[in-house]
Amino acid sequence: MRPVHIALAVLVAAVWGFNFVVIEIGLGHFPPLLLSALRFLVAAVPAVFFVGRPKVAWKWIVGVGVALGIAKFGLLFTGMAHGMPAGLSSLVLQIQAVFTAVLAAVFLRERPGRVRILGMAVALAGIAVAAVDGGTSGPVLGFVLVVAAAACWGVSNVLTRRAAPPDALNFMVWVCVIPVLPLFALSLLIEGPERDLAALSGLDWSGAAVIGYVAWVSTVFGFGAWGYLLRRYPASAVAPFSLLVPVFGMSSAALVLGEGISGLRWAAAALLVGGVALTSLAPGSAKPRTADPEGAADSGWTTGPTRPTGAPVGAAASPAP
Repeated sequence: MRPVHIALAVLVAAVWGFNFVVIEIGLGHFPPLLLSALRFLVAAVPAVFFVGRPKVAWKWIVGVGVALGIAKFGLLFTGMAHGMPAGLSSLVLQIQAVFTAVLAAVFLRERPGRVRILGMAVALAGIAVAAVDGGTSGPVLGFVLVVAAAACWGVSNVLTRRAAPPDALNFMVWVCVIPVLPLFALSLLIEGPERDLAALSGLDWSGAAVIGYVAWVSTVFGFGAWGYLLRRYPASAVAPFSLLVPVFGMSSAALVLGEGISGLRWAAAALLVGGVALTSLAPGSAKPRTADPEGAADSGWTTGPTRPTGAPVGAAASPAP
């Protein structure tokens, strides 16, 4: 990769890592589901009017919108609102690589090799250590919700791989449209109209800056830049930079929010990042698919331009929080 593109990949990882700090600050202004709804609303509008028509079938946009937008982000924001620290959230969320690999083995018939299986085991050991650390320093419910968010992210990764979108930014902007109304409805139902109205009526520059960052910087810029890099270079060259996300997340949370990093958390980070590296970057054995009359024309992942056959299962999936 050219130095300027390496710098861009590191910048995107830093943007996504720092996003956990911004989310933590945002939860002081908004209820979690309302904050998630506002994120997708501002990310989708006005961008949806400039990216052109969707380039994949609507079933993939809706599927990813539900799994990623409603389930993953709803659970992540709620878990952090229940006390899950920003730095630890940025680390635990990376277990999505294991969920992705397992789901790909089941639904995409990708047989994980020995190295990938070893990586899953190492990453799961990291989650176990993180659970011990979280159990002594944070609420169990928040930890469980973030792990559940990672599982939903794995589902969205598999759906994204099946869709094989030729334009990552176009795809993500249209995906952002799907969760807006359901998240607003869930917020009204669960968090209550009084709480939502109080948060919106008390909107200040700090709250507006949070929404702007999570919507435009993290989502639009982050996904756009990541997709640009994936179009220029093999996924195996771009994917390793995603391992920097928890590094930036934990360090920025320590610097900005004053979160401590215990010895157990460092051990969990080493195990989890190492395991994710083995799981995501180890060569896998992808079983060729037979063409199906319904999806072959619009969703053939083995020929999709964003991912070569046999590429790591998590390589083209963005690690954005």
